[in-house]
Amino acid sequence: MTRIRLTAEAYRVPTDTPEGDGTLAWTSTTLVLVRAHADAHTGIGWTYAPAAAAALVADLFAPVVADLDPDDVPAAWSNMRRRLRNAGRPGVAGLALSAVDCALWDLKARRHALPLARLLGTARRDVPVYGSGGFTTYDDERQHRQLAGWVHEQGIPRVKIKIGESFGTEMGRDLARMEAARRTIGDDTELYVDANGAYQRKQAIRVAQAAAELDVRWYEEPVSSDDLAGLGLVRDRVVPDVAAGEYGFDLTYFHRMAPYVDCLQIDVTRCGGISEFLRAAAVADAAGLEVSGHCAPHQHLPVAAAVGNLRHLEWFHDHVRIESMLFDGAVPATGGVARVPLDRPGNGLEFRSDHAQQYRVA
Repeated sequence: MTRIRLTAEAYRVPTDTPEGDGTLAWTSTTLVLVRAHADAHTGIGWTYAPAAAAALVADLFAPVVADLDPDDVPAAWSNMRRRLRNAGRPGVAGLALSAVDCALWDLKARRHALPLARLLGTARRDVPVYGSGGFTTYDDERQHRQLAGWVHEQGIPRVKIKIGESFGTEMGRDLARMEAARRTIGDDTELYVDANGAYQRKQAIRVAQAAAELDVRWYEEPVSSDDLAGLGLVRDRVVPDVAAGEYGFDLTYFHRMAPYVDCLQIDVTRCGGISEFLRAAAVADAAGLEVSGHCAPHQHLPVAAAVGNLRHLEWFHDHVRIESMLFDGAVPATGGVARVPLDRPGNGLEFRSDHAQQYRVA
């Protein structure tokens, strides 16, 4: 009988320059890679998580999927979810679950010599993306160069910067950076901003009103994503679409949030993997909402292609850089879209183990 074997490793990659947003700063990012083996085939999935997530794969999940048919990904997902009853679904364990689920879907596609996007089915073959970065740690010149590169060199028609600096205490600089961003990108590019929950409710409204002439289209987490009533209050009083949802670990989270936002963000590396991403997108669709894929762009591409109510995918600077470094087969975003790999089995990527060893921490 074919058995499933899971392995996991963690890699900590320094950022190219210090990065920060309204409520957090960092100088490195950790990628946890899961391999799912069966027969002579190996599927890969990953999440951005503490290195401890790698240990949970062997401890919690490997025993409960080992004897399943590798094609029965829903059965594997259900076993893993039940295994988390006492460990807890949100948090590091949920991140590990997400990576394993993605690896199992990739394994299934490779065993059948199918592109993963073909296995899932496609609603589109080119996924719209938006350039994301504009960290609060950037000086004016660095922000300008990044935005100009996306818009004027790559042709990406929508870009996002971080605001809410120092927990919302630097509103003057937030507005100045938004104005500088608009000057860089011109009038025809959509400007998005992300406060990472740094503002208070009325403060978030005042910022949007002060920036009214800048035509901001997307206002991400203007207040804490835990403050659902606050999200709804801001949404009803500002012009930009209010978005949140990147911290969702289960369907209940998305169901509760849907009435308070204009667009639900889903992160396939947090929500429970491809299996749960598809269900969360259906929850959003039932509420009349579109969804946006949060970060980890190459892990999202196949499932983003499968979702009819997808608005776009976040082309996050830090993760694009890491995935381009560590995976052969990473694709560019040209003209505002990333093309879904349909000429290679699985997700179309191969992990560059030799190159990655210098960053391995677990």
